[in-house]
Amino acid sequence: MDAYLLAVGTVVLIYALLAIGLNLQYGETGLINFGHVAFFAIGAYTSALLSMRGWPLPLSFLAAGVVAALASVPLGIAALRLGDDYLAIVTLGFSETTRILIQQEEWLTRGVQGLPGIPGLYPGLSASLRSWIIFLTLLGVTAAAAVAVSLLQRSPFGRMLRAIRDNEPAVLALGKDPAGFKIRVFMVGAALAGIAGAFYAHFITFLTPEQFIPLVTFYVWMSIILGGIGSLRGALFGTALLMLFLEGSRFIRDVFPGVAEIQMASVRLALIGLALVLFVIYRPQGMFGKPAP
Repeated sequence: MDAYLLAVGTVVLIYALLAIGLNLQYGETGLINFGHVAFFAIGAYTSALLSMRGWPLPLSFLAAGVVAALASVPLGIAALRLGDDYLAIVTLGFSETTRILIQQEEWLTRGVQGLPGIPGLYPGLSASLRSWIIFLTLLGVTAAAAVAVSLLQRSPFGRMLRAIRDNEPAVLALGKDPAGFKIRVFMVGAALAGIAGAFYAHFITFLTPEQFIPLVTFYVWMSIILGGIGSLRGALFGTALLMLFLEGSRFIRDVFPGVAEIQMASVRLALIGLALVLFVIYRPQGMFGKPAP
């Protein structure tokens, strides 16, 4: 049970990194990004491929963040010309294009066969100790990312992001240029997703394109909606709450022993959906979001 809880906790922290980045892009700046999973995939494959070629893991993790950030620049430029709806479509298309490229470039990624043999973190340790140290390492990285984003939110840069979100024409009228801010916030969010992808790759040690479907992005969106859009602690709490729904629902068969295994999958999804709907109805601003005026 301890190993299972540590594995779940590790996945929660990986998704928390994703949620911190997406909350910065949408909650602070108002940029609708439905392609967040693309940078997760780019980071995962970048770190995996480089480490398999002998790069030290710290350098492969750094490369994962840098490559993901650079890959986000075209979307940041697109955000300058597109409204919210069109940007959402473009980012979703970008994520699917990235997944298809990973699937088709078999010479590099092995395509649908998957990429095995990825070096794990702390390979010389026992399984139990290794799980604990991976969890604590990821906890430290997530905490550092949360502190850094919190400081950014309180800085002049963060105040400018909120001004762009609330009234971009007013920002332009004051002589400020939102373009550079939008590109930079896309890069920061993508870098966090890339680092999350690197942790995921070296935790799972096996990658396939099907691990990076749009559902991952929408799980992250649900996390920040549950916690409260624009709230850093909401992004962290929402991620934990969503994983509680997803993982806790695996045990509902103990409550309904007469339900077949195949039927249980549908029951589980129905209960998760019902819980989310009730939460949105009775707490639409999220746990830590501000109520609508």
